[in-house]
Amino acid sequence: MKVSDKKSVNDNEPIGSELHALIKENIREYAMYIALVFIFIYFNVLTNGLFLSSRNISDLINQTGYIAVLAVGMTLILIIKHIDLSVGYVAGFLGAVAAIFLKNGWNVWLVIPLTLFFGVCVGLYQGFLVARIGVPAFVTTLAGMFIFRGFLSRVTAGTGTIIVRDEVFRAISNGFLPDLPFGGNLHVLTLLIGILAVILVIISQIRQRNSMLKYNFKVMSLPIFISKILFMSVIILLVVWILAGYRGIPWTAVIVGVVLFIYNFMLHKTRLGRYIYGIGGNSEAAELSGVNVKNVTMFAFASVSMLAALSGILYTSRLSSATPTAGLGFELDAIASSYIGGVSVNGGIGRVTNTIVGALVIMSLTNGMNLMGVDVSYQYVVRGAIFILAVAFDVKTRGKRR
Repeated sequence: MKVSDKKSVNDNEPIGSELHALIKENIREYAMYIALVFIFIYFNVLTNGLFLSSRNISDLINQTGYIAVLAVGMTLILIIKHIDLSVGYVAGFLGAVAAIFLKNGWNVWLVIPLTLFFGVCVGLYQGFLVARIGVPAFVTTLAGMFIFRGFLSRVTAGTGTIIVRDEVFRAISNGFLPDLPFGGNLHVLTLLIGILAVILVIISQIRQRNSMLKYNFKVMSLPIFISKILFMSVIILLVVWILAGYRGIPWTAVIVGVVLFIYNFMLHKTRLGRYIYGIGGNSEAAELSGVNVKNVTMFAFASVSMLAALSGILYTSRLSSATPTAGLGFELDAIASSYIGGVSVNGGIGRVTNTIVGALVIMSLTNGMNLMGVDVSYQYVVRGAIFILAVAFDVKTRGKRR
């Protein structure tokens, strides 16, 4: 595939000046990635290489999975300028419901879609109250938090903890992709997937650049574009090399990847995605242009509750049990991940890919501080400080661009 550089407005611009302009224009997004790299290096140095060990990175992915999928759903809600405070206990309750079904002998392939369906029903109920009845989302979902916390306490009241023994269900958050028969000390399938991912990234970046040039949009100069592709390729290969040194790619990463692909495609390639951003930017203007704001709002709430159900499945699978405290604080981590990932406090702006990075920032801090033995009280202080700094930085940078 040929990389075209015709019509690039940056062709005659010095590379140093172009880099400065790129950083200035994308400071919010670049700062997030720089922060993640800094966190990785910082904790790896302080833990003598333990943080970036193959096993810990696999554990980090599994720990991040249930927050990442929840944060993707929360991103949609925040873009349309609403909020859902109930998702934590919806996840905990529906995870417990799945555990009860499995304990009673239900087939796991029936339990999973049924639990997701229950999540959709919860979201439609809350979305109906917000979109059709006019109850503020804060009030509706705060009430939902109390309701589903009560339901979770009720279903776990008998035993306190519901043990899950189904091996397929437990493998969702504890299993890994199987290796090829000739795999040795390294997980060969993981390496092959990494190489394929690099090829797909190169192809997609070239197509995107050529498409922008075709319509005379501003693009990076060819040297910086090639440097960007090389950097992305190195990062991908480094991650898969680390994972290949243990047991390969966790199933959690596959699930998060599928969710990310679906929602990224929906937001950026479909009419529904344009409606969501339009409502977040100006709901009155969107409605006047023919967008059914109420239906889109109900979809967003159904979506986040369905992903809350998936989050509950991942969390219950990871613990191999459902507990009365499941879901505690999930909604706060999801909201923080979304805002750290660049969702605007004013709505209308946000990317699910960046939200995943935000979730990694939150969970990397937790993982690193746990490895260092930092007291949990200080962990909450650090996470809160990072959250408020991210939002303050967002407000200042977006204000300057306006």
